[in-house]
Amino acid sequence: MAEHGIADFSLAKRKAAERLGVRVGSALPSNGEIHERLAERQRTFEPAAHRDRLGRLRAVAAQTMDVLASFRPKLVGPVLDGTATLGSAIELHVFSDSPEVVAAALEGYGLRLHDAQRRYRFGRDQFDLIPGFALNVDDEDVEVMVFPERGSGHAPLSPVDGKPMRRASRAAVLALLAGAEISSGS
Repeated sequence: MAEHGIADFSLAKRKAAERLGVRVGSALPSNGEIHERLAERQRTFEPAAHRDRLGRLRAVAAQTMDVLASFRPKLVGPVLDGTATLGSAIELHVFSDSPEVVAAALEGYGLRLHDAQRRYRFGRDQFDLIPGFALNVDDEDVEVMVFPERGSGHAPLSPVDGKPMRRASRAAVLALLAGAEISSGS
């Protein structure tokens, strides 16, 4: 995942199984174990470069969150939890019943965007397709996913541990940039 910029755990497992000549279901680590090893690898082999990269991504996230302030943006994923790799995009969750209004706000700042969507898991057998936008801010990839207003208190489940995704407000991201500890910020 670190070397090839793969963000999807299932895809990473399939590629690893293929390379090792094992069946996908047999003896492969859990998503949580992979996540832990990825973080350990970054701390061990490239601590300064990783810290600088993470700081840059979080700064761009805070800047983009400022543009999206009226939609209560939250940072999620590898940029928040500290496991971002070279290929990691900044993932923001915003809340509006009209994705078009979010698009207009982004375009109003001169940002070019493309329609995107992502499938999230909300329960054992509940998956929802969430609309959003892919854009580039200061040469960094940003994904803005637009959840319905009623979804602000109900985070999708994390692919790492199956618990509700940790979401951080702009203030929490700024605290991370300043070196403070973070709470969930939901």
